[in-house]
Amino acid sequence: MDFLQPVTWAEALEAKAAHPDAVPIAGGTDVMVGLNFGHLRPALLLDLTRVADLRDWAVTDGAVRLGAGVSYARVISELGDRLPGLAMASRTIGSPQIRNRGTVAGNLATASPAGDAHPALLAAGAEVEVASVRGTRRIPIDDFYTGVKRNAMDGDELITAVHVVPPSGPQQYSKIGTRNAMVISVAAFGLALHPDRRAVGTGIGSAAPTPRRAPAAEEFLAGELDSSGLWESRAELPEATIARFGELVAAAAAPIDDVRGSARYRVHALSVMARRALTWAWADHRSATQEA
Repeated sequence: MDFLQPVTWAEALEAKAAHPDAVPIAGGTDVMVGLNFGHLRPALLLDLTRVADLRDWAVTDGAVRLGAGVSYARVISELGDRLPGLAMASRTIGSPQIRNRGTVAGNLATASPAGDAHPALLAAGAEVEVASVRGTRRIPIDDFYTGVKRNAMDGDELITAVHVVPPSGPQQYSKIGTRNAMVISVAAFGLALHPDRRAVGTGIGSAAPTPRRAPAAEEFLAGELDSSGLWESRAELPEATIARFGELVAAAAAPIDDVRGSARYRVHALSVMARRALTWAWADHRSATQEA
């Protein structure tokens, strides 16, 4: 196995163009697992850890541009106020050592249905910036996942950054695993309220071939909040609204039975997590008014 180690972004793109089969490695929290268990045997590894540009994040025109090399630990410590949903998800990932090495971009590149960052990114409506020697483009997060562990990037492209406009309302994230820590999720759910545009964002993980949103649940809840004047009044949510939202989230899933859990359990868990996430997010939304 050969090893390439560019020190600039231009060198990295040139290397990927010359070797489309090269597997990028940054934190290595997914790639090294595949190598250690013999599931992955690439001819080339493309180490991106020396590309300093990837380790930066910035806010431009109200949007966070999260460089591909920013670790989960830095998302928690530096972006928890701007992207609380993603920070919540990051706290559930592995051990402190894993959070210090792993990156959101690595999660995206692997495109595993169980990737912990995906539900929060879907709920927030993120965009993935990818680049090659041919140029740069942005892929809406909804279009990024194309199949089980497959994404929309071309063979010569690398992830540059993730762009997220912080939702104007509260965010929540829930995950269920076979134990409390350092575990692959059995099911995960992300929620973001966007009162500025009267919209709701959702994200489902580990319960379909790809991470996905729950569009019917989003449309139902946004419609209920609008028609009942709840966006403005911020009154308590009716129990029937909360229950129906949970049902529609669960209906959006397409899980399987595996060693971590049954399809039936995943559907039930998503319904419970969706109800709880909505209750918590709405409580935060109401308290923000009271504090103001």
